[in-house]
Amino acid sequence: MSGALFDYLLRMGDTTLILSHRLSEWCGHAPTIEEDLALPNVALDLIGQTRLWLDLAGEVEGRGRDADALAYLRTERQFRNLLLVEQPNGDFALTLVRQFLFDAWHLELLGALTGSRHERIAEIAAKGLVEARYHLARSGEWVVRLGDGTEESQRRTQTAIDALWRYTGELFEGDAVEDELAAAGTVARAGELKPAWDKRIAEVFADATLSRPADGWMARGGKTNGVHTEHLGYLLAEMQSLPRAYPGARW
Repeated sequence: MSGALFDYLLRMGDTTLILSHRLSEWCGHAPTIEEDLALPNVALDLIGQTRLWLDLAGEVEGRGRDADALAYLRTERQFRNLLLVEQPNGDFALTLVRQFLFDAWHLELLGALTGSRHERIAEIAAKGLVEARYHLARSGEWVVRLGDGTEESQRRTQTAIDALWRYTGELFEGDAVEDELAAAGTVARAGELKPAWDKRIAEVFADATLSRPADGWMARGGKTNGVHTEHLGYLLAEMQSLPRAYPGARW
């Protein structure tokens, strides 16, 4: 099971890591000073979760790699993050829609993982769940404000939903890794989270006067095979530049 567990922990840590980097890109560029503080703070929450997931992954792997090594010294094909979180920020509406789609899934997943038979996973999930509740309340409120705001904000928000929807199918995709761990009571099956996610999405979209796209073709491969969109390589080149230029450097 250690191989499957390592892979699953990478999925958790890589996803929060990449999304935190995307959110950090707003620092100094957000539309209001409040958001200039809020978005990086959400990023910091996710970085904290990343360290817990990746440190545990390193322990499970048993090759001496810690969270820093796993974050900065792997190549694009070795990352197992969801495709959704690597998508560029675009405008403010796209960033908040991406965050809401993720938050609605993340809250359900962490809630399920608090019941894991693996003590460390349950502990990390419980800690992250407190932050995830706040993240979802915030992003959901923003989607409603933008969708039910001006004609321009409504148009931009709907455009963002239509553009990102193709990446939501991967949230609920299962595979052999998940099957092995779920059978042992270690993780939850991704497909079991979808009804609650669907309900939450429907409620917020209704309040925001937004339309849910039809479920059609979905992009997949990030979390299972390390097959990513063209955006991840550029993100990693920026994120990993310093530790790769100065290996082993310490402040």
